[in-house]
Amino acid sequence: MTYLLLLIGFVLLIKGADYFVKGASSIATALRISPLLIGLTIVAFGTSSPEATVSMVAAFEGNAGVAIGNVIGSNIFNITFVVGLTAFLYPLRVENETIRKEIPFTLLAGVALLIVISDVFLQSISGNFITRSDGFILLLFFAVFLYYIFEVARRDRKKNTSDTSKPEASSWGKNLAFTVGGLAAIIFGGDLVVDGATKIAISLGMSETLVGLTIVAIGTSLPELITSVTAAIKRESEIALGNIVGSNIFNIFFVLGGASVISPLAVDSKIFVDIFFMLLLTVVLLVFSRTNFKIGKFEGIILAASYILYMVYIIIRN
Repeated sequence: MTYLLLLIGFVLLIKGADYFVKGASSIATALRISPLLIGLTIVAFGTSSPEATVSMVAAFEGNAGVAIGNVIGSNIFNITFVVGLTAFLYPLRVENETIRKEIPFTLLAGVALLIVISDVFLQSISGNFITRSDGFILLLFFAVFLYYIFEVARRDRKKNTSDTSKPEASSWGKNLAFTVGGLAAIIFGGDLVVDGATKIAISLGMSETLVGLTIVAIGTSLPELITSVTAAIKRESEIALGNIVGSNIFNIFFVLGGASVISPLAVDSKIFVDIFFMLLLTVVLLVFSRTNFKIGKFEGIILAASYILYMVYIIIRN
């Protein structure tokens, strides 16, 4: 029964995210926002809704390992397997702004997380925690990112003032219904996933952190995978890459920030290795992006293979 509920939870997460993204993206398009900006915001935040729901529910229920492991595992999965598979299907064109600002902002998110969890090293106390004050600091960084996005959106609207067409009222209603209904499915599905994954972890003798890094992280990242692959097939590479970059920023600053404000999170010392690996992958992504301003098939294979090796490592580590 637990496995069935876990499966139902994942289905609700995936389909809920699909409808949420469909409705929210249509609204964003009607507001004359560029594809890259849609990827960085509406699509990224929509596909990250499962991570947000799962981590915040896990924090509320006291499962810090799942809350943190889910975010770190999802970010690693996004950079490696999602970008890798997407680039293999269709090379991803990278905007100059993404190289100069968005990907470095992702790197900043990882460094900020590393600093706030290094309590033993920096403050010489008995354990590492993401406290409520740390959570507010992460949320403050997220507010700075939103300010940057709003400024980009304002410039975009000035460029696209020639399009004066307005969407019909019926389409607005349909898109709002998709958005609200999708979000409801995401929240309910996230609750089922946390409960099911925690019970399975106990029965198999797995740590909560490992479950968060693997089962839950992959499950909640499926919307990013589906969205980015679909965007690549449609040759909307700006949406595909913007989705990943925006999701990773959202996961650290908003998801972990919000989760730790709900309840301070105890940090498993093993997670430091995963965070360093995430930072290394972000640097690799930046280097690949600067190669002719695109991520090609060869780079995609390297990134996807990196995730397989990482999975083998963390399973052996447990």
